[in-house]
Amino acid sequence: MINQFKQFTYKKFGILSFTPSVIAAEHYKKYDPFIKILFARAGSSIQIDFKKYDLKKDALFFINVNQWYEINVAGNNNSNLIYYNRDFYCVEIHDKEVSCDGILYNNVYEIPVVLLSKEHSTIMQGIIKELIAELNHDESSAEEMLRILLKEIIIKSTRIWKTSHKLESTGDQHEIEFLRKFSQLVELNFKQHHAVSDYADILNITPKALTKRISKYGKATPNDIIKDRIMLEAKRLLAHSDMNVKEVAYELGYDDPAYFNRLFAKVSDIAPAEFRKQYKSS
Repeated sequence: MINQFKQFTYKKFGILSFTPSVIAAEHYKKYDPFIKILFARAGSSIQIDFKKYDLKKDALFFINVNQWYEINVAGNNNSNLIYYNRDFYCVEIHDKEVSCDGILYNNVYEIPVVLLSKEHSTIMQGIIKELIAELNHDESSAEEMLRILLKEIIIKSTRIWKTSHKLESTGDQHEIEFLRKFSQLVELNFKQHHAVSDYADILNITPKALTKRISKYGKATPNDIIKDRIMLEAKRLLAHSDMNVKEVAYELGYDDPAYFNRLFAKVSDIAPAEFRKQYKSS
């Protein structure tokens, strides 16, 4: 394992290069405070939160703070975990530069993964090599060069994501921005706002119009998306915290724990306490 790291006052940036023999010794919590980009090779098995990916292609995963992950790397191929803090680069603040907020990060529709063609993989590996080389430079320009290369990965990945979701044409831009806006709103407000009407009011449209626009790009309705985001957070807290079920309910904005229990069981087909028990035993 090679861990290269630089700190510029409060700004932190690093790259972890690893093989199967060492990754088991690395606990994800060490890197949990950081925003992460994982480059994994075909044949690897990656689990993000509660979803597992058996990769047939090289891929990039965009992992936010508080997202649990487990990595089983294929063969002897090196994979890379790029990690940085918000002081180094905040996607929300710099969204106009890269347009990835709500797509690669804070995406409530799906776990952000970008599957790479051989050509795209070669390009990304080249950028990662440049990042590693830059980490070995002590010049004053190193910080800005690292940031430029990081943005290059994010921008190229956003373009690949749009192409794979058939949203790359100019005519789709307005709808992409609407989807991103709804994703951002849910990510920021899911603990306080649980109803479709809450988000429709913020977006200044009717709940029916919101449902029509969101459902146009998938089977999930806005209500599904909101509830799924709440349940994901509930599962994270049940799996990785010491909160009891009542405390989890309060944390997620439910004053009635009994209602939260029923909702969790309806959406997840299992009661919260039983989910925790099964997760811990597995």
